[in-house]
Amino acid sequence: MTVFAEKCWFLAGPTASGKTEVAMALARLIDAEIVAMDSMTLYRGMDIGTAKPTPQQRASIPHHLLDILEPYEEFSVAQYLNAAAAAAETIVSRHRRPLFVGGTALYLKALLRGVFDGPAADWTLRAELARQAAAEPPGWLHAQLAAVDPQAAARLHPNDHRRLIRAIEVFRLTGVPISRHQRQFENALPAEHCLVFVLHWPRELLHRRIDARVDAMIAEGLTAEVAKVHAACAQQGRTMSRTAMQALGYRELTAHLQGQCDLAEAIAAIKAHTRQFAKRQETWFRSLSECRFVPMGRDDGADPIAQRIVDAAESSRPTAP
Repeated sequence: MTVFAEKCWFLAGPTASGKTEVAMALARLIDAEIVAMDSMTLYRGMDIGTAKPTPQQRASIPHHLLDILEPYEEFSVAQYLNAAAAAAETIVSRHRRPLFVGGTALYLKALLRGVFDGPAADWTLRAELARQAAAEPPGWLHAQLAAVDPQAAARLHPNDHRRLIRAIEVFRLTGVPISRHQRQFENALPAEHCLVFVLHWPRELLHRRIDARVDAMIAEGLTAEVAKVHAACAQQGRTMSRTAMQALGYRELTAHLQGQCDLAEAIAAIKAHTRQFAKRQETWFRSLSECRFVPMGRDDGADPIAQRIVDAAESSRPTAP
């Protein structure tokens, strides 16, 4: 476990669950400043597609770790932890509370339990594994990992190619399964000793929220934003980083801008991929015993939800979906 687990507040949830609005209300109640816990809002210029807090929200409550990278840059979990520690220290020095807000479950787990800072990425190896996976039947990557690290394979979904490739990479570069490296980071505090709250929606309602948000993003100009980000990278002689290109909507609209599909097809793909991503996020959150789940409904407002979270923290009674 880390100092974050005992000293900070956390508000997580799947994409489109309403974290930003609840976070603003919660920050006012507990006199907090917000630290982004999102691997995509780190990037400058990627505003609409990452549902970044508005300038008005950021002026109302101080936010940290937004817009600190160019879209062509990579950023490791270890780098995020270092930046998060610096942000939290700054907030505490002002006698306020750090409130981490976001949906990147890997960041949440690292903040709560620490992280195995493994070997640097071998992009040649990763590209080769991705090429082989594309040429083989579905499940090939998962089978490759299961042969050398069955414990890691049991935890990962067969379609989670990014983490499957990383686990295989760690084994090939170190000769030690990633599951063995990570064992020291499996210890957790009881949920009632942590301030980790996850917004939980019924699946059907969350899917409706996702579809509505994607439509709103398109209406707000997401397609133009994607084109602008690519153009800005090109001016530097760069392309979007592998991490940045994983942002929901950017890959699909890049395909559209390159003439590989029409806009309607791209929008349908964004909605489908976002629903799949939300399901993976929820699986991650359920795997973390520190999390307390906050049931959400259609008519719930941000202020009552924030008060419910404060009440739960004070009573130390974890809730579950």
